[in-house]
Amino acid sequence: MNYRILRTDKANDQLHSLILYIADDSGSIDTALAYLEKLEQGINLLSTSPNMGSYPSYSTLRKQGYRVLIVQRHLIFYKVEEKAQEVIIYAIFDAKQEYKNLL
Repeated sequence: MNYRILRTDKANDQLHSLILYIADDSGSIDTALAYLEKLEQGINLLSTSPNMGSYPSYSTLRKQGYRVLIVQRHLIFYKVEEKAQEVIIYAIFDAKQEYKNLL
């Protein structure tokens, strides 16, 4: 059974900002869109394998039910809602960023 993928407004905003940053930094919208495609592919895998992500290193986040999917250099934080058959994407961070207090 496939899970429905949902994104919070925060995750959508972070993804949008990330793609704009990559386009500006690289000078290429194609580079930004290619990276977006990689992120989307990873996220879409969660529809058939929602538990493929690992547990975050911070125990507080683990206790709150977060899982994290690593795609390239970004961490995608999500929760699985088994009863509703949903995966909710809460945030997308650069792996070098301190994310504990940003979720």
